[in-house]
Amino acid sequence: MKLKQRVVVLCAVLFLLGLAKVFLLDGGEGSATSRRDLRAFRKMEASLALAKGARLTHTLQSPWEVAAQWVGPREVYPDETPELAAVLNALATARVERADVGYKGTQLKALLVLDGGQKVVFKPKRYTRDYVVEGEPYAGYDRHNAEIAAFHLDRILGFRRAPLVVGRFMNLRTEIKPIATDQLLSTFLMHGNNTCFYGKCYYCRETEPACAEGDVMEGSVTLWLPDVWPLQKHRHPWGRTYREGKLARWEYDESYCEAVKKMPPYDAGPRLLDVIDTAIFDYLIGNADRHHYESFQDDGGASMLILLDNAKSFGNPALDERSILAPLYQCCMVRVSTWNRLNLLKGGVLSSAMRQATAHDPAYPVLTGPHLAALDRRLNGVLATVRQCMETQGADNTLIEDRMNLPHP
Repeated sequence: MKLKQRVVVLCAVLFLLGLAKVFLLDGGEGSATSRRDLRAFRKMEASLALAKGARLTHTLQSPWEVAAQWVGPREVYPDETPELAAVLNALATARVERADVGYKGTQLKALLVLDGGQKVVFKPKRYTRDYVVEGEPYAGYDRHNAEIAAFHLDRILGFRRAPLVVGRFMNLRTEIKPIATDQLLSTFLMHGNNTCFYGKCYYCRETEPACAEGDVMEGSVTLWLPDVWPLQKHRHPWGRTYREGKLARWEYDESYCEAVKKMPPYDAGPRLLDVIDTAIFDYLIGNADRHHYESFQDDGGASMLILLDNAKSFGNPALDERSILAPLYQCCMVRVSTWNRLNLLKGGVLSSAMRQATAHDPAYPVLTGPHLAALDRRLNGVLATVRQCMETQGADNTLIEDRMNLPHP
């Protein structure tokens, strides 16, 4: 066989091998990787439905102690959490011992301490479910229901990097005001028959309070991560400038990812793949506001990127802000496990899973039909982006085998 013919045959074999890999990873079940990811997906599906009113019965530990033991360098909660429903129920019902203004930030929130000393963050309802936030993709107040939905999407995607969140109804007159600090109490006021508060934050204004219906306020409660896992804040490499007429480098430099790959902690370890996972997560929920992110301190780049502060999501179901996906389409790489999970969620499975996962929540329905449809539509956009990367640079260079499921210390 002549050299030219050998080259042609070799190219054909390599092409077929590439197609085989794509087939096996694109929803197929023929490889060990795909079979393992399929088993994990089926386990997730079986655990989606959560019983209302569940309580811990098999342990003397409090719900807070159980949840604290779940946290590890690469997960906020483990793959199997039979106690999850009980912990969420405790978040939604436990007596409030203390209420204060929220920690520093731009948006209104309250810091609560629940019975047993557990800190939580309460974000009040600001919009009706069908309200559409117009303008920039990061416009508007925080959406409490977005925090709830984002936590359950984290479960569905198998990332397990978001703190636990549940909807809750608070009676501001009987549950909060009697145990509130003077600083928080000073921000309470009445609008007609409705009790309101405006808190302390960068954008908090007396003219823009959050108001209950009468005395009862709907909101989201987020479980505070254990103090033994202190957080470290990082500027997001694909953050926006938030200044009109001034673009960030990634917005005009198509080779920007190559520069990021040379900077710690993105030059080694799992952090860059975490950023890409997060870009997919944020695109699905419509969150264009992740200008910073948190990991655990002193981790040497091995800690997960923790999915905190997801409330600037689900604002406009008609808006698919493609720039959120810049880490994906500029780096053209994604974890094999993420790719497999996304393929298992196509064809309407994602929206169906979200409905099932949030059906137990006190704030149900968490999302409207248009937002659920947007999840499925945006998922198709993510899959198309990865396929385009595989067409231009090959599956081997696009799909990265890196689960990084580190054991607890």
